[in-house]
Amino acid sequence: MVDAFKAVASQLIVLHHLAFYGPLSDGTYLLAPDLVAWFSQDARMAVQVFLVVAGFLAARSLAPQAILMTANPMAQLWQRYVRVALPYVAALLVAMVCTKLADHWMQHDSLPDSPTVWQFVSHVLLLQSLLDVDSLSAGVWYVAIDFQLFALMLLLLWLARRWPEASSLGRRRLTHALVWAVGLASLFYFNRDADWDDWAVYFFGAYGLGALAYWFSQVPSLHARRWRMWGLVLLTLLALAFDFRTRIALALTVALVLAWSLRKGWLYTWPRSPVLAYLGKISYSVFLLNFPVALVVNAWFTRYAAADVWVQTAGVLVAWLACNLAGAAFYHLVECKLSRLGRPRASQTVPA
Repeated sequence: MVDAFKAVASQLIVLHHLAFYGPLSDGTYLLAPDLVAWFSQDARMAVQVFLVVAGFLAARSLAPQAILMTANPMAQLWQRYVRVALPYVAALLVAMVCTKLADHWMQHDSLPDSPTVWQFVSHVLLLQSLLDVDSLSAGVWYVAIDFQLFALMLLLLWLARRWPEASSLGRRRLTHALVWAVGLASLFYFNRDADWDDWAVYFFGAYGLGALAYWFSQVPSLHARRWRMWGLVLLTLLALAFDFRTRIALALTVALVLAWSLRKGWLYTWPRSPVLAYLGKISYSVFLLNFPVALVVNAWFTRYAAADVWVQTAGVLVAWLACNLAGAAFYHLVECKLSRLGRPRASQTVPA
């Protein structure tokens, strides 16, 4: 189920970038204006799927019983940075080369400016949005936000575990309360103000829904589990009644599907699709590389292909295929090798 969500969401993000950036989509728009407009504006909501899934998986890996397991949170945070940032930095280098190549073939507003040393360093530190530095590639802001969210979740879990004289049950309840508090603050305030969209608190509503969905689906008591899940639904619906946002409604839906599938036992067994499984596996690499690869394809078609709407539409399809092939190659040749450096070593854990 998780792989399927990641597969579909990553493909929607690729199609969003293809519709939003580059000249090829202008020709496709003439053939299918409604479809291209939807991909250009609405398909980006697939980011909410990534946010909910990330919260769900963070809860499962960091605190499956809602109590932080690692004895060294800072080491865990560093491992997360290494695992996420090393492939990301490699992809940035590829993006800079692709931008230079695309710039040789076309002039277009979607081409990033020539990078500076400071711009690259700010990206490596995952601070580009906070420092108001121009992005080297579309979508890389999410990597920084994902790391912020992981760090914030780690902090909340650490605070709950550090509470003096609390029993295991008390710490679990405190974990739920802290995640609820920050999640509701996000849903009712931060997520309603786009000025906060460079910070984790803007997105923590969706991320927290994923984490709480995991923990609540694990509650053994049927009555308590239903009470918590209904609370999750009702409070989120209250936030939507206060200020309706389609992205939050989507996040709630994904969280409920994950919780239901985990509880019913088909989270790991459905859908049985090797294609979705593989696309989910390479989704991070596809996410990282799709924009620069699409730029190169756009530039090549602009320079050498006919200015015909059917040819341009074929160019969009070629770019979509190229993004996936490049992502697959990057996954096997780069991400797999670099991500091994960020895998947690056998270390002491704190008993629940």
